[in-house]
Amino acid sequence: MRLKPLFFLLILLLSSCKKEIPTNSISNKKNLRRETNSITINKKDSVETKLIKKERFDFETELCSNKGYFDSNKYSREEIKDTYKLWFQSGSIAMSTPSVFKLADLYKVRSEKDLILKKLDADFSKSKKILENLTIVNTLYWQDIKNAYLKELKQNYKKQKIQIESYTNPAVLLNNSFTKNCKNFARALNGSDEELLSTWRKLREEMSKKNGNPEKIMNDFESNSQSSDWKDFATIDLITFGWGNCANQDIERPLHDEKMNKEFESLFIKTDSECDEP
Repeated sequence: MRLKPLFFLLILLLSSCKKEIPTNSISNKKNLRRETNSITINKKDSVETKLIKKERFDFETELCSNKGYFDSNKYSREEIKDTYKLWFQSGSIAMSTPSVFKLADLYKVRSEKDLILKKLDADFSKSKKILENLTIVNTLYWQDIKNAYLKELKQNYKKQKIQIESYTNPAVLLNNSFTKNCKNFARALNGSDEELLSTWRKLREEMSKKNGNPEKIMNDFESNSQSSDWKDFATIDLITFGWGNCANQDIERPLHDEKMNKEFESLFIKTDSECDEP
């Protein structure tokens, strides 16, 4: 029975050897967590409180002089300037060919066809380069608008080229992407005299319905159809007012609507405008 006191003594010795956690270790862990939280909060605050770098861009619209203030952390001045060109000036597209309304116009286009087409090629290349080199705001909307203007430019170039060639050689109207909805004019210009005269009369009748002086439209037709140059008069009308106007409807043009205006306005923090009365 003497072992009992020894047993209790052994228990006491073991309990006195229990490992203690230093208080300074606990304190260090708390401080580390506190510092980590502080770093996270500071990073968040720095993002949220990033200063807007405001710059001014002056631009003109139909009736207004405008001062637009934009954040240059988001957009460069070049992006704003070129997007304005795309929005308001359609990328500074300049491409045209002579209009043909009279016999003198027709004969001039026929005699100067090669020079006219050469200038058209040069105008197209220049306008295409201008559009392609615009550094616009890098959003899906404005990139789509830029591509749409490029598509319109290419289609308009192709249509004008065909039209100029057709005054000399109407056969070019028979097979192209524009004639699918304008076949009656292409067929008449490459058909019999009867078909040419009949289609010409129908066109003049349609024109008279939309004109403020319908009698003059039909009187001109009656007079010109009796002329020795009646085929040339018919060619002018059926290409300029017939096929030409019809083909214009197939050119895909970007819709310069309220949405485009709002998309441009949204590039600015605010806009101050001084406008003349219309």
